[in-house]
Amino acid sequence: MRRGVADAVTVVIAAVVAFPLYWMVLTALKPDDEVISAEPRPWTLRPTLDSFLRALTVEDFGRYLANSVVVAVAVVALSMVMAFLAATALTRFRFRGRTTMLIMLLVVQMVPVEALTVPLFFLMRSVGDSVPALGLNHLGSLVLVHLAFSLPFAIWMLRGFVAAVPDELEEAATLDGASRFRFLWQVLFPLVAPGLVATSVLSFIHAWNDFLFAKTFIISDADNQTLPLALQVFLKPDQNDWGAIMAGSTLMTIPVLVFFILVQRHLAAGLGGAVKS
Repeated sequence: MRRGVADAVTVVIAAVVAFPLYWMVLTALKPDDEVISAEPRPWTLRPTLDSFLRALTVEDFGRYLANSVVVAVAVVALSMVMAFLAATALTRFRFRGRTTMLIMLLVVQMVPVEALTVPLFFLMRSVGDSVPALGLNHLGSLVLVHLAFSLPFAIWMLRGFVAAVPDELEEAATLDGASRFRFLWQVLFPLVAPGLVATSVLSFIHAWNDFLFAKTFIISDADNQTLPLALQVFLKPDQNDWGAIMAGSTLMTIPVLVFFILVQRHLAAGLGGAVKS
């Protein structure tokens, strides 16, 4: 009886979560007259791909896609390496200010992103004066900002995985002649890989779906705009093209789903290990 109730509640929650995705795909497949109808229906008898064609024919769509891929992949790669090294240092070493740094990692995650957007804008403008590749209107500014927001959570989450590795493994590796660097990459890194996968998925989704930072830092250079900004062309003063907007949103969701499918086994182990730790 309890198992049946739990399964029923799970199905209801899953349906509520999945319904917006279903409505997005359905709207993308509806003809224009059904999209703007005053009596929307949760089905369509005349599915069409016209909205997808309009979304794919946006000027420089391929460039926007490539920019989003570059930003997301760079954020994932850098955050995984830096979070792994930082989590190892905070777990394996004892140094002054260690506890303060751990507390600051939590405090940073409590600050609303919107509250930091304006200060970050002026900061990126100042950074661009010294390093143009990291300034405004460059993809480097997006990578740097997303990295700053992804690292605190990734470091805090990986601490549990690093702490779960027994110290005896490091002692045994040292007795066998392994250096600290070799132990780090050949022993410790594979053991915390599930945690790295879990954090990489969250970093990828945050960087891929971002609109606020892309709109704030990519001001005038259209060549460096990302996919979320490309959807703005369908927001028109007289009437928005909701079919094309939903089609573009559906296309943006596909890479996230593919990435999730590729790492879902490791993701389940990583999230489970984080809770257990």
